[in-house]
Amino acid sequence: MASANLSAELECSVCLNIYTDPVNLRCGHNFCRVCIDRVLDTQEGSGEYSCPECREKFPDRPALQRNITLRNIVGNFLSAQPDREESGVFCTYCVDSPVPAVRSCLLCEVSLCDKHLKVHKKSPEHVLCDPTLSMESRKCSVHKKILEYYCTEDDSCICVSCCMIGGHKGHEMESLDEASEKKKETLRNVLQNLLIKREETEERVQSLQEHRRKVGEEASGDTERVTALFRDLRRRLEDLEKRILRDISGRAERISISIRDLEIKKEELSRKLRHIEELCNMTDPLTVLQESDTGDLCDTEDGDNEDRERHEELLHDGGGLDVDRISHTLHTLSDIITEVNVSFYIQGAADILLDVNTAGNNLHISDDRKTVSWSDREQNRPETPERFQNCPQVLSSRSFSSGRHYWEVDVGGSDWWIVGMCYPSIERRGGQSVIGNNKKSWGLDRTGDQYLARDDSKWIPLPSNISSNRVRIDLDYEVGRISFYDLCDPIRHLHTFTTTFTEPLHAGIYVYKGCVKICGGNQEM
Repeated sequence: MASANLSAELECSVCLNIYTDPVNLRCGHNFCRVCIDRVLDTQEGSGEYSCPECREKFPDRPALQRNITLRNIVGNFLSAQPDREESGVFCTYCVDSPVPAVRSCLLCEVSLCDKHLKVHKKSPEHVLCDPTLSMESRKCSVHKKILEYYCTEDDSCICVSCCMIGGHKGHEMESLDEASEKKKETLRNVLQNLLIKREETEERVQSLQEHRRKVGEEASGDTERVTALFRDLRRRLEDLEKRILRDISGRAERISISIRDLEIKKEELSRKLRHIEELCNMTDPLTVLQESDTGDLCDTEDGDNEDRERHEELLHDGGGLDVDRISHTLHTLSDIITEVNVSFYIQGAADILLDVNTAGNNLHISDDRKTVSWSDREQNRPETPERFQNCPQVLSSRSFSSGRHYWEVDVGGSDWWIVGMCYPSIERRGGQSVIGNNKKSWGLDRTGDQYLARDDSKWIPLPSNISSNRVRIDLDYEVGRISFYDLCDPIRHLHTFTTTFTEPLHAGIYVYKGCVKICGGNQEM
C-alpha cells in the first residue's frame, strides 16, 4: 500500500506515468521535461503561459528547473520495484537458468537477455520490441508477416503484403511510428483539454463550496429573522381573529343587554301606571293632593330619546362588521404570500435574446439583441418561413419547455405594444400571427391608454394602467400558467392565463411606434 501511495505521488499529471527527467515551474509543480515542453508549446501564441496543475499565469515562457532530489527519489523507487522476471518473459536461449528478457525479436520469435541480444543479428528484417509473450498479435493474421504499416482509411495495422496484394492495396499508408505519433499528439490535445476542463470543474466546485459557506453563514440570521416575522404575523392574525369573533358574538350580547334594560324600564312604567290609576280612582281629594311622588310619576320622557336612538341603532346595525372588507384584506394577504413564494423560489430573470431571423421587416433589433424598435424604413431582410411578414413582431431565440422562469421588459418607450409568450408554430403572416390573436400565444396589450389581456382573439380589459413602465412575465410550464405583473412598489398582479402547454414557449414582442427593451437577467427560477 505504501508503494502504491508513493507511486501515485511520483506520477506526472500530464502523462500519468512515473516522472522522467522531472523539472519544476516557479509555482512548485513538477512534470516530465518532455510533457511540460509539449504543454508550453501548445500555449505559444496565446499571449501567456500557465501551469497545467494550478493554472498560475506566466507572462513569458517559464524556465524549467531540473528537480534533482525528485529524480533521485524516482530512481530509488524504480530500483526497489520487483525484477522483470515477474512479467514472465525470459530469454529463449538461457535454458539452464531462466534470465529475464530485455527485448523480443518478432522475426525470429524469440526473447533475448542482454548477453544474447549482443550477438543477435542487427539486420533491418530483425524487428526488436519490448519483451512480449504474444508475438502473434504483432503479426498479420492473414500473411503472418510483421505489422509495419497503418492504413488510415481502415484504421488498422497491416503488413507489407497487405499493402501490395491484400485488401488495403491503393489505400493511404503511414508507418507505425508516424501513425503512433499522430495519435499521441491527438491524445495530448485531448489530455490538455481534459486538464483544462478538470481545472474549470475544480474552480466551479471551489466557487460553490465558498458560496455554500456564505449561504450557511447567512442562513442562521435569515432563519431567526424569518421565524420572528412569521411569529409576529401569526400573533397578529390570532389577535385579529379573536377580535372579529368577539365582535360577532358581541352583537347579540348588546341586543340582549338592551332588551334587559327595556324590560326593567317597562316594569317601572307598569308600576307607575298602576299607581296613577289608583290615585285617579280615589274619592278623597286630600289624599290625592298629598301624594309626594306625583312629580316622578308624571315624568314620562325620562330617557326616551336615548332609548329611541339605541333602538334605531340596533335595528339597523349590520353587526358592526364589514365581512366583505375582511375577506378582501385576507385575499390580499394571500396574494402577498404568493408574491413572497415567487420571490423566494425565483433566483433571477431568464436571459432573453431576440431572434433577428423572426423579426418583421419594420423592426430594428439592437446589436445586443435586447431592444426592438419600430422603423418606418424596412430592413430588407430575406423572406423566410421563420420571419413575421407584415407584422411588427419578433420572438426570442431561447425557448422554454419545462420549469419556472420570468423575464422583464421596459415598455416606457412605446404606447402601442404587446408582450407575452408564443408557440414556435404560431402563424408568421397576417392578423392571425399577432400575439393573442390565436390559440398559440398569450399576451399583455397596450393600445394608447387601454390595457388588455389577449388570448385566442379574446380581449380582457384590465381595470388599471401600468404605472411603472416595467412589466414582468412569469412562466410556470408544468402548472400551465403565464402571469403578468406591474413592477411598481409594491408589485401589482395584472392578469394570469391558465392552460396546458403542448409546445415549447418563446418570449414574444409586438411593437408599433417607439421601442421595447428587455431588461437584464441570467437564470431560471
